[in-house]
Amino acid sequence: MQGERFEFDDADQALACVQRLFDRSRGHLHEAFEAFVRGIEPGKRVRAHYPAVSVQVSRTARPDSRLPFGFVAGPGRYSTTLTRPDLFANYLREQFALLLRNHGEPLCVSESDEPMPLHFALLPGEQIEGRLERDRATRLREFFDAPDLAAMDDGIANGAWEGLPGAPMPLALFTASRVDYSLHRLRHYCGSRPEHFQNYVLFTNYPFYIDEFVRLGHDLMQGNAGAEFAFEEAGRYTAFVEPGERVTPAGGAPSAAPAPAHLPQMPAYHLTRADNNGITLVNIGVGPSNAKTATDHIAVLRPHAWLMVGHCAGLRNTQALGDFVLAHAYLREDKVLDDDLPVWVPIPPLAEVQVALEQAVAEVTKLEGYELKRIMRTGTVASVDNRNWELRDQSGPVQRLSQSRAI
Repeated sequence: MQGERFEFDDADQALACVQRLFDRSRGHLHEAFEAFVRGIEPGKRVRAHYPAVSVQVSRTARPDSRLPFGFVAGPGRYSTTLTRPDLFANYLREQFALLLRNHGEPLCVSESDEPMPLHFALLPGEQIEGRLERDRATRLREFFDAPDLAAMDDGIANGAWEGLPGAPMPLALFTASRVDYSLHRLRHYCGSRPEHFQNYVLFTNYPFYIDEFVRLGHDLMQGNAGAEFAFEEAGRYTAFVEPGERVTPAGGAPSAAPAPAHLPQMPAYHLTRADNNGITLVNIGVGPSNAKTATDHIAVLRPHAWLMVGHCAGLRNTQALGDFVLAHAYLREDKVLDDDLPVWVPIPPLAEVQVALEQAVAEVTKLEGYELKRIMRTGTVASVDNRNWELRDQSGPVQRLSQSRAI
């Protein structure tokens, strides 16, 4: 019930309380909706709320600077609403533990004032459409909350959030309803339940990458790792998941589920591990707009890293077909981020990812040092919104791209 507040100095106990409050709210909406489907109208509006976690910080702590998360910037009250604690259990447990360790203040778990929309409270596989006659479906909003897009913007993540005087500062980049919105979008665009997405995400726009990933996934499940996975990590993958919920477990028979008649817009494939540190590959199709659509929604899952794997049009005669180009700068002329991020803001790659990729290329090619530079180059990669820029007057785009020092 609203007004209940519970304080914890243990991450597991705080997570268990969040789960209990979430289950109670979701169960309340689910029970009322099932009654509505049977023709029983509630006597009053049915409303449930997301759980929230907050922390009151009295002094600035000096956190472990090796991690860019798990602490707040300064004194004050911080709060966020939460959803799907079952899906985010490992993430929340780690964040809770770091907050407790870095600040020494208890975590307060309570029921928030953010309504939980009925559409986001339904269990996986449940739908509103098709279960109600049209006239009754139009009356749902009389009794249940619907998703409110006005409350789901990316102001926090984009650094544009402005709170009311006295309001707590955000404790997370995304609110509960914003997360739920993206979880539903992932099922729509990628044809996968969010549970399958892994912490390491690859994007591509060429089908042969998908074909190779599918081959590798099935080989790993059958114990035929091959030379490319001749290390202990290969045995830690638990399943290979394809669109249509076709799950092939490690050591088991391939999924008997039929392939979907039509693939989703951006089909996702998952090589899963029990700790979620597996690999997800998403075929985003052509264009930066699709890439932004996918990342906007996968971002709520808080993955460790994502990479775009694809082909580049080389601008320099030093490049040859088959060379590896590792982007260390990004020239943005695709405009997809202009409304969220000013064009003068640089978007640097993570140094750890750069080093890992160089080491991987060296491991696969058996080249090192000066010889490795024969096939692997780093440089600026330009992204443009006109995918047929070659058809423009060459003195324009080619000269501009050349001046950018793009490789």
